[in-house]
Amino acid sequence: MKIFFTQLRSAILFISILPAGKKVVYSPLGMIKFFPVVGLILGGLLAVFDVCISRLWSPVVVALLDVIFLVVVTGAFHLDGLGDAADGLFSHRSKKRVLEIMKDSRIGMMGLVAVFCVLAIKTAGIYSVKTSSTPVQTMAMLLIIPAYARSAMIFGIRFLNYGRKGTGTGLDFFEKGIGVKDFFFVLIPVVISVFLGYKGLVLNLVFWVVLILILGFYKKTLNCITGDMLGALCEVIEAVLFLATGALIV
Repeated sequence: MKIFFTQLRSAILFISILPAGKKVVYSPLGMIKFFPVVGLILGGLLAVFDVCISRLWSPVVVALLDVIFLVVVTGAFHLDGLGDAADGLFSHRSKKRVLEIMKDSRIGMMGLVAVFCVLAIKTAGIYSVKTSSTPVQTMAMLLIIPAYARSAMIFGIRFLNYGRKGTGTGLDFFEKGIGVKDFFFVLIPVVISVFLGYKGLVLNLVFWVVLILILGFYKKTLNCITGDMLGALCEVIEAVLFLATGALIV
């Protein structure tokens, strides 16, 4: 049980700015399976935040504030990866040069455009969810979509090799292969989605399609993945799922 909470706390501190206690042992391989759990925690906080501010502002303002809330509680960690990944992947350079560009902390035009577009899509998606669904459906989507997005990173770690040799934020995740047991907590948002009926089925379909397309793009472009690309994967899937859910709920 002690190991369980140590690994969970490590995951919380790694992909969010939420407090998880002091002297937390960094457990890269142990924390991977807890990514969906951290997503559920973030989603739960987002749902509570949404309910509170919905009493004060219109849906469009609330949607924007919801997105800002996610940026704040994650420390813009995944957004930083999105910007770096976009600068590299869309530079049309060699693999070596692409990896060098992604490692540069400065954001370029492609990174800026990617971040803006993803935030805009996410805002539009949440607004559409809020204005086209019941309160229960809205809360469910706000809860599970962040978990789906962080679950996607586990698939990236499992099915693609790490692109950097001996360095990088994501290196520790690839030191040892991950197995079926590391996907156990992915089932939590999936089970919750079942109670959404047809909407849940479509949500899962969109998740798989987008996940396969992005990982396929990564494989074709670089035949590997990095920490920045994992962050981009998370952000893009989160934005697309909010948008797709908003379009499908009636």
